[in-house]
Amino acid sequence: MSQIVDDTTPLLGHDANSDCRDEDNRSRWRSIRVMYFTMFLSSVGFTIVITSLWPYLRRVDVTADASFLGWVVAAYSLGQMIASPLFGLWSNHRPSREPLTCSILINLSANIYYAYVYLPKSENKYHMLMSRAFVGFGAGNVAVVRSYVAGATSLKERTGAMANMSACQALGFILGPALQACLSFIGEQGVTLGFLDLQLNMYTAPALLAAALGLVNILLVLFLLKEHQVDDDGRYLQPSINYTDDNVEDSLEAEESVDQIAVLTTNVLFFTVMFIFAIFETIATPLTMDMFAWTRKDAVLYNGIIICGIGFESILVFVVVKLASQRFGDRPVLLAGLVIVFCGFFILLPWGNNYPKIQWADVKNSTLVSQKALAFVTNGTVEPTGCPIEQTWCQYTPAIHIAQYITSDLLIGVGYPACNVMSYTLYSKILGPKPQGVYMGWLTAAGSAARTLGPIFVSNVYTHFGPRWAFSLICGMVVGAILLLIVAYKRLIAFSVRLGRTWINH
Repeated sequence: MSQIVDDTTPLLGHDANSDCRDEDNRSRWRSIRVMYFTMFLSSVGFTIVITSLWPYLRRVDVTADASFLGWVVAAYSLGQMIASPLFGLWSNHRPSREPLTCSILINLSANIYYAYVYLPKSENKYHMLMSRAFVGFGAGNVAVVRSYVAGATSLKERTGAMANMSACQALGFILGPALQACLSFIGEQGVTLGFLDLQLNMYTAPALLAAALGLVNILLVLFLLKEHQVDDDGRYLQPSINYTDDNVEDSLEAEESVDQIAVLTTNVLFFTVMFIFAIFETIATPLTMDMFAWTRKDAVLYNGIIICGIGFESILVFVVVKLASQRFGDRPVLLAGLVIVFCGFFILLPWGNNYPKIQWADVKNSTLVSQKALAFVTNGTVEPTGCPIEQTWCQYTPAIHIAQYITSDLLIGVGYPACNVMSYTLYSKILGPKPQGVYMGWLTAAGSAARTLGPIFVSNVYTHFGPRWAFSLICGMVVGAILLLIVAYKRLIAFSVRLGRTWINH
């Protein structure tokens, strides 16, 4: 039997039975690391513009409101939702480098498009919407990444590899906002590159940097990525695109034996986890501008710093998750993560007698004056701060304190990464030794659907009813996820454990 490598192997190395097997393992983990880097860049590509999305949208098109912001954020996830099953199916029948290269090229081109959305004379907000949709379509390669890592690791290696991949994703969430915060010092005006007809400023520079990183990613995929597949015990298999008769038989057995109820339950849980985090990342900038009277530049800088801190926190959480899952199992860690997320949103509920500063309250009865004021602000002379008067709830809803916001960030920064990594770790184990491209495509699509609906939900509920209603509904959704996990708890076990082939249940 081939040597089974534990989840420290990528970092620490191992003793090989033969030179051939040693080279296979080195190639396998080198390819897995390329996938880690691809996941890292996927999260960088999303978060590097997320804190500046709202002020950039308002700058290029003053007719855009907070509700349209929800659609712009959701466009990324809608594109990813459509692309994920397609790229997953592609990876089941062809080498992974093909869908990866295609998707990264789409992502790269879409980021350049985003940097130029100010050029059209009208309807700029729709150009931004389309650019984010194409960026998301390119990010559908996450399904390929997860499928590849699941197929290239044994059951014993799986949790560690998935945690490492999530750590890379978290690192992307750190560096994305951190890079945006650093690039904010370029300013809103920046410099104009006449020969490219490009305004290089705090809004366009991050997207162009993401495009450059995409080019690096393509080179790594083309030159370093190789196809590898092992079973739950770590034995090497033929790649899924070239099955032997025995592997076909095993694959058919796996297909027939997969617990579809467990698969559906895990998709629902993953949808919920991604839905609530999409809400959190969408609402951060408008919420802080309304509650703390931050300017656009302040909101980009401070939220970038906060999200960067959450990212560092998440990396520590992934280390703890690996240890906790080995000791207690995957399901208890997922349950604990959901409880912590609930506490994070519950703390955000407004209370007290302090109310947010009202923006342009002195001109609330004059639409003409408000429009002139908005045009005046757009030209960069003055920027209004506070809660917009058209959001009527601002006048009777207590302000959220900065301590509430920071505490909520810290709790969500613990609960979300634990739920995220445990959701798709459980999912990959439930599926067993079969090509997982399509299944991972559906899981990614579920997460993308959540990222599509979450921003639309929260931007509309928040705009019309305020944070009290928005965060109460989120708390109710998390409670529902906790109850679903408890009901389906006994079914969420690894494929080989359910069939009695191994005792491992982490």
